[in-house]
Amino acid sequence: MVTLLIEKVLTDRELEWESTGPGAYVVTLPGTHKLKTACNLIVGEHALRVEAFVMRQPDERREELWAWLLRRNARMYAVSFSIDACGDVYLTGRVSLKSLDEDELDRILGAVLTYADESFDTMLEIGFGSSIRREWEWRVKRGESTANLQAFKHLAPDVPEIG
Repeated sequence: MVTLLIEKVLTDRELEWESTGPGAYVVTLPGTHKLKTACNLIVGEHALRVEAFVMRQPDERREELWAWLLRRNARMYAVSFSIDACGDVYLTGRVSLKSLDEDELDRILGAVLTYADESFDTMLEIGFGSSIRREWEWRVKRGESTANLQAFKHLAPDVPEIG
């Protein structure tokens, strides 16, 4: 049964997860750029649906972000970037239940984690660059730490860093 396979994989890999209903799970995937990615696994009649929220709709440069995501989709496995009616960005996919085994589920979860985590900083820079610059300036003016903005150091104004 697919639900037993899913629960075994999630437990064996020591992932944080919970059942959200019959044949439905939410798994927390730990990252380094995007610290946590919540990934929903929903068992259907013929396929496993995979959905993971990546980021809210961008404040700026939407078309540039959409184009970047579409180009990225061409190189991805099992899931692809998509947007909802609000413009929020997700990773989504469907996998045949007949092709699902422990190794395949592990690959799918790894793909979700990799794509969400490795793409996150670039997505933020494209969609929220102005906000990041303002935040950096605000923190420097007030003597606040800029430590968690280091991925965006190249966007910072020419001011000294505060650790």
